[in-house]
Amino acid sequence: MGRIFEVRKSSMFARWDKMAKNFTRIGKEIVIAVKAAGPDPNSNAALRRCFQNARSVGMPKDRVEAAIKRAQGKELVNYDEILYEGYGPHGVAILVETATDNHVRTVANVKSHFNKGHGVMGNSGSVSFQFKKVGTFKLKPEGLNADDLELELIDYGLEELGESTGENGEEILVVRCGFTDFGNMQKALEEKNLTPISAELEWIPATTIPLTDEQAEDVSKLIDRLEQDEDVQKVFHNMG
Repeated sequence: MGRIFEVRKSSMFARWDKMAKNFTRIGKEIVIAVKAAGPDPNSNAALRRCFQNARSVGMPKDRVEAAIKRAQGKELVNYDEILYEGYGPHGVAILVETATDNHVRTVANVKSHFNKGHGVMGNSGSVSFQFKKVGTFKLKPEGLNADDLELELIDYGLEELGESTGENGEEILVVRCGFTDFGNMQKALEEKNLTPISAELEWIPATTIPLTDEQAEDVSKLIDRLEQDEDVQKVFHNMG
């Protein structure tokens, strides 16, 4: 009984950690969006995307409002978005998106994570050529015909429409477009009164590297280390 309790307790803390990380990540994205185009979501597509993603992870309204006020405050923290590249164990390519107010701290920490995780940090362009930056929209499938939706979205830059499984086992539709078509796709979905569960810019690998369970665990330890860093927003890899 004690063992079962410990497992459940560990799982609960993991969920809390992930939730806290998501709140911090989206909070930074809100600050960046407001600073770039103002606090009105009607004229700020990036901010609307942040609001959608905040709802998808259950971010409280007061946390969202606090981020907006922080972006407009006199003591505004300026976040720069920087992409770091490197290789993890077993030749796995890794991209690390960060939002930081201190470049020196961030690059030192990311390099340390790679070194301690038996990887190596590379130069700009040394890894990213193996990935493609795309827009990814996740939709609830209820009331939607995937074939009809695919035809309707082709003119807005649709590259792929498929089905996937959410974190809670629910079915979701995944819409992907090119990076430069992200705004067009977001507008098209809004005009069709379709509110995405989430809307993200992601790096998709051209090919993946198959690993054994033991090798995958080695890489996962490095990814976990990177994701726990306060300056890291997202981590992408080509682990199969």
